[in-house]
Amino acid sequence: MTIASSSPPSRLPLGGAEGARTEPGTDRVPGGSSGGDGRLAAVFIAPALVGFVVFLLWPTLRGIYLSFTRFNLLTPAEWVGFANYDRMIHDPIFWESLKVTVEYVVVNIGVQTVSALAIAVLLQRLTQSPVLRGIVLTPYLMSNVVAGLVWLWILDNQLGIGNEIIAGLGFDRVPFLADETWAIPTIALINVWRHVGYTALLLFAGLMAIPNDMYEAAKVDGASEWRMFWRITMPLLRPVLAVVLIMTVIGSFQVFDTVAVTTGGGPANATNVLQFYIYQSAFGRFQFGYASAMSVALLVVLSAITVLQYRLTRAGQTDLA
Repeated sequence: MTIASSSPPSRLPLGGAEGARTEPGTDRVPGGSSGGDGRLAAVFIAPALVGFVVFLLWPTLRGIYLSFTRFNLLTPAEWVGFANYDRMIHDPIFWESLKVTVEYVVVNIGVQTVSALAIAVLLQRLTQSPVLRGIVLTPYLMSNVVAGLVWLWILDNQLGIGNEIIAGLGFDRVPFLADETWAIPTIALINVWRHVGYTALLLFAGLMAIPNDMYEAAKVDGASEWRMFWRITMPLLRPVLAVVLIMTVIGSFQVFDTVAVTTGGGPANATNVLQFYIYQSAFGRFQFGYASAMSVALLVVLSAITVLQYRLTRAGQTDLA
């Protein structure tokens, strides 16, 4: 007489009982492929890590060292301590260049952010055509040097088609790039034209992450497009907008090529931005120690601005549940 067991027969998975045993608190099998995964990850990370060390970390550390030396490429670097920083503090051209740079940044960031936000909202609310997005991005595919040369020809005081149109309308020609008043705003608007499409697409990607249900509910409640923009779009877009602002501010402080192509720092140093002054000091006067000191100062300023922007805009937080 046989007695049936009340418990079901145990089932051994493929590979046997030993193959099914796992480490306590994990799903990994002892002797698994975690070590192999780590080595594989290291292989993929290695090229980027080498590039970071060679092209970013080492030049940065080398520049910080050179900022405490007198160095002109022809003789070994001579340690001078804080002499370069003392000279920078008492250099009126440095402060004028910083002032010009800040003026450029204010115009560039203000116009670019407002324009990019308007384009992004229109792309989201009216059409999401990939063709239109490609057209918006087209100026960004052009290099800064080419964009600067194109606008230099368009805005030429004598032969530029822009001034020909202005003269044809009966107005006086405008020396956009040859006048102290117009030069910096003109350079800023040239860079706005080139970068606004890219910035708009970054904001557009942030807008696409906002649930459409919120807009539908607001419409049911009778909210207008303007009210939805301020009560829904702007609060939920804040983290993306904050990151975009940090990126564009850093990029704006590093403006160089457009200035070099269009005005060369003139007229009368009206467009002598800080990056151009650093370039002139290093490769024009071979004062690499002093140029490195100004570069380190710019690095400190940009780091402080980035931290301040990050905290004020709460870039690491989102209002999306």
